[in-house]
Amino acid sequence: MKRDLEKTRAALLLAAEKLMTECDDPNEVTARAITREAGVNLAMINYCFGSREELLFEVFTQLYRTAPVFAPVLNEIAQGPLSPKEKLAELHYHSMKLMLENFKYCKALTKYTLVTRKIGDKRSSVQFIQQHYGDRKTEGECRFIAFELSSIHELAVLRHEEIKDVCGIDLKNDDELKKFVYENIDRLLGE
Repeated sequence: MKRDLEKTRAALLLAAEKLMTECDDPNEVTARAITREAGVNLAMINYCFGSREELLFEVFTQLYRTAPVFAPVLNEIAQGPLSPKEKLAELHYHSMKLMLENFKYCKALTKYTLVTRKIGDKRSSVQFIQQHYGDRKTEGECRFIAFELSSIHELAVLRHEEIKDVCGIDLKNDDELKKFVYENIDRLLGE
């Protein structure tokens, strides 16, 4: 039974990734379309992942971990000689860049993650904030700063076109994106 469940999970992940890659609008990637593509019962999305959004989030997380060149860059940054604050900025810059390059996934997920993500979840960058502050902030304060920073950046990705039209900041431009990230980190962590 466990092996069947693992096969079902894998089929759902593969189907969701395929449909997200091929679609013009992420709203086309419905639970019914995913299960039809995977050849499984509709209830299996909730059974295996809890929701369509959690399934899509898992697909994006896998993409994030395996993106060509991207994963080594993140590891180099995390293990490199930069200060914790600079590591944080570079990790957020590269993460936002990946999100903008894969906007179909992000558009389908960002609203969901903004509302449901737990403060201090395992994917956060709280460790670099804790290293930056040392004993000057509690772990809870550092978790909240990480949550704020991630939320600001995810919301900016979701609304990047409006930010360009209204504010004149093109987050798809590498220099402008980097400036945006560094300024947000300076605001939240101090210069």
